[in-house]
Order: sequence, then structure tokens, then C-alpha cells
Amino acid sequence: PECQAWTGTLLLGTCLLYCTRSSMPICTVSMSQDFGWNKKEAGILLSSFFWGYCLTQVVGGHLGDRIGGEKVILLSASAWGSITAVTPLLAQLSSAQLAFMTFSRILMGLLQGVYFPALTSLLSQKVRDSERAFTYSTVGAGSQFGTLLTGAVGSLLLEWYGWQSVFYFSGGLTLLWVWYVYRYLLSGKDLVLALGVLAQGLPVSRHSRVPWRRLFRKPAVWAAVISQLSAACSFFVLISWLPTFFKETFPDAKGWIFNVVPWLVAIPASLFSGFLSDHLINQGYRAITVRKLMQGMGLGLSSVFALCLGHTSSFCESVVFASASIGLQTFNHSGISVNIQDLAPSCAGFLFGVANTAGALAGVVGVCLGGYLIETTGSWTCLFNLVAIISNLGLCTFLVFGQAQRVDLSSTHEDL
Repeated sequence: PECQAWTGTLLLGTCLLYCTRSSMPICTVSMSQDFGWNKKEAGILLSSFFWGYCLTQVVGGHLGDRIGGEKVILLSASAWGSITAVTPLLAQLSSAQLAFMTFSRILMGLLQGVYFPALTSLLSQKVRDSERAFTYSTVGAGSQFGTLLTGAVGSLLLEWYGWQSVFYFSGGLTLLWVWYVYRYLLSGKDLVLALGVLAQGLPVSRHSRVPWRRLFRKPAVWAAVISQLSAACSFFVLISWLPTFFKETFPDAKGWIFNVVPWLVAIPASLFSGFLSDHLINQGYRAITVRKLMQGMGLGLSSVFALCLGHTSSFCESVVFASASIGLQTFNHSGISVNIQDLAPSCAGFLFGVANTAGALAGVVGVCLGGYLIETTGSWTCLFNLVAIISNLGLCTFLVFGQAQRVDLSSTHEDL
């Protein structure tokens, strides 16, 4: 029962993480109209989240390995939930709305950057190998639930009450989730102890040191980092620009359709990928074979549908292609995300933090570059070509160098 409660709670937490994260992309068009932002300025705002996001990945993973991922997640969620709820108020503080919104997005990125590394640390320590893919895919499906929730409810709130209501909604729900976890799943004493450890500094024991030199001498680790970089970057570019693509290309279309349908498809796709991965491993297939199959779907096939988006003028076809691309990207949860736990379960949070830092840095460049390409060429095809190139570079690297054997076992550990 405790395991089921935590799985459901983390699923909801991931949902709210993306609910708050995708509030800005949903509202960008309306905010640009209110404040007079062009595509380049909107690109700067959308990419600013990743400026902060890339700075706390390694810290979040290392803290998760040391004091417990659940404590890191709760403390950070209380902060980013509060910032989301007060975002509309920040826009009224000054006439320099772009500067204030950019600052709030950077801060959001800093606080949300610890979530997935801490989650990876938690699951690598608590979940068996044969159940890891399905558990991670189930919790990871919250990202689609969150984007779906913001796309559906957020589109209605945006139309009825204005963009401010979207931030109040997602921020308020997050604070309710924090209260529930604190009240029913974590004891106050645990949080006080965790805060005390953070305040005093983390003592370094030989057992908890990260064998970072040993890790980064392995081609399999670099393959995992590059593949995670590609997966994160292509996903960040799509989630940031797809709402604007549909809004401008099909101005008469209903917002709830293109903001909801792709994520509605992605939820069962994520669950199916986790079930299929664990099933194949239990049937005797090698773990690395299954991981590479999942990545072939998550990076290779998904990029084909992303390319198709740039070569159609039909709204229905565009929704189908976007849904297929986003849905197939969820197979990455059962591929590279779990492969990192295969390689180094003792310091999976740290290694995932390094990989996701690379992905966040690439996301900054990718989202900004996407805005520049759209503004310069006047065509969305360049954006989807960019997504395909990034995805296939990561896929080829993982197919050639990817492995699933542990690489963190060593009698001599180097200090982080």
C-alpha cells in the first residue's frame, strides 16, 4: 500500500510539474499580444526556463542520493508552486514585463531542475530492475497528464478569464499537493532533519562518494548522456513551440484540440512502453536490446512524424502527426531514462543530473534557435527539421555505444 501510494503521489507530482511548466507556452500568444512581444522575445522568454533548469540538475541528483529524493522533491515543489501562483502579480510590478517574466522563468527552472534527478535517485534505490521501466513510465506519464490538464483546462480558463487564471490554477493545485504529501506521507521530523543537513553542509563519507572519473571513462555513459541530451532537447523544442505553431498556422481551430489530443495519446503510449519493456526483459531478451528498441521508437520514429508536421497544410493531419511524435517520445522513459539506472544505480541521480543538464543546455539553444529560424525564414519546416536532426544524432550514438552493464562498481571511488 505504501508503494502504491507513493507511485500515485509521484505521478500526480510529475503531472503538476508539467502543469506549471507548460502554463507559459499555453499563454505566450495572449501575453505577446498584451505586452507587444515578437517571436524573438517570446523565444527568449520560453528558453529562459532552461537557463535555470540546467544549473540544478547535478545538485538535485546528488542531494537525492544523499538525503532522499522524496524530500528534495517536496521542498522544491513548495517553492515553484508559489512562484507559479504569483506570476500574474509579477507582471504588474513594472512596465518591463519581459524582464520580470524572464526572471520568474529562470527561477522556476532552478527549482524544477532538481525534480527528475531526485526522482531517478529515489526509484533506482527503491524499485527492482524487472519493474523499473513500468514504474518510471507510470510516474513519467504525469508529464503528459500535466500538459494535457493545462491544455484542456488552461485553454478554457484562457478563453474565459484571461491568461492570469492559468497560473493561479496550476500554482494553487501544486501547493495543495505539497500540503497533502507533508500531511500524510512525510513526517515533519524528516523534513527538519533534511533542512538541517542542508544548512550544515553535506558530510562526505567514502561510501557515498561518486566514482565520476570511472563513470566518464566509459563510452556507454557518454552514449547515455548524448542520447538523453537529444531526447530532452527535441522534447523541449516541441513542447515550447507546438502551441504557437497551431495557433498561427490554424487560427480558426479550437485551442483545446491541439493542446489536448497529442497528450491524450501520449499517456497510454507511455504506459504501454513501460509494460512492453519489462515484459520483453522478463521473457529473456537482453536489457540493452530492449533499451535500444525503445530509443528507436522514441527518437527515430518520432522524428519522422515531426518532419511530416512541416509538410502538411491540413489541421487534422497536423494533429495526427503531432500526436504520433509526442506519443512515441514517451518511449524514451523505457529507454535512456532507465538505462541510466542500469549503468549506475548507486549514483543514478547524479548521472541523470549530468545528462539532463546537457539536455537543458541544448534546450536553451534549441528553443532560441527555433524562434530565430521561424522569425528569419517565416517557415515552420526549419523547426521540425531541427528536431529530427537532434533526435537522430542521439539515436545513432546510443545504438553504437549503448550498454546496460553496471559501471559504478569499483573499490576505489573518486570524490565528487
